[in-house]
Amino acid sequence: MARSKKLPLSTYLDPPIMEALAAHAARRGQPMSLIAEAAIASFLSPDADERREAAIAKRLDQQDRRLMRLERDVGIAVETLALFIRFWINTTPPLPEPVAKAARAQAGARYDNFMVALGRRLSEGPRLRQEIPEDISESQSEKDKS
Repeated sequence: MARSKKLPLSTYLDPPIMEALAAHAARRGQPMSLIAEAAIASFLSPDADERREAAIAKRLDQQDRRLMRLERDVGIAVETLALFIRFWINTTPPLPEPVAKAARAQAGARYDNFMVALGRRLSEGPRLRQEIPEDISESQSEKDKS
């Protein structure tokens, strides 16, 4: 196989790029000119655009999955809150005025206890979203079969 003679190229690099090139070459145990040549060849390669597009598509897919999980988690939180409010309204009778005053007096302490319990649950887990299956309809259909 005949090897063609390589042609020289003189270029100027910003100091941080030159330092990164030198560090990369040292880690790989390769000459800087070989690494620069490979980088230029990769940049000029016709499939470079396809590789870049594939990398972007992969990142977009990851972002899409994260957004889907976030949407699911927010939906769970909203439904949980709505269900709690409906349950609370339906099961809590109005208090007579003398008892209501005493309840209002205790409300601050009860709220503080609630916040402590919420903080403990958030820091130690498990989270509600971990307790709910990813595909609720699939879980429901499995229960229906039993």
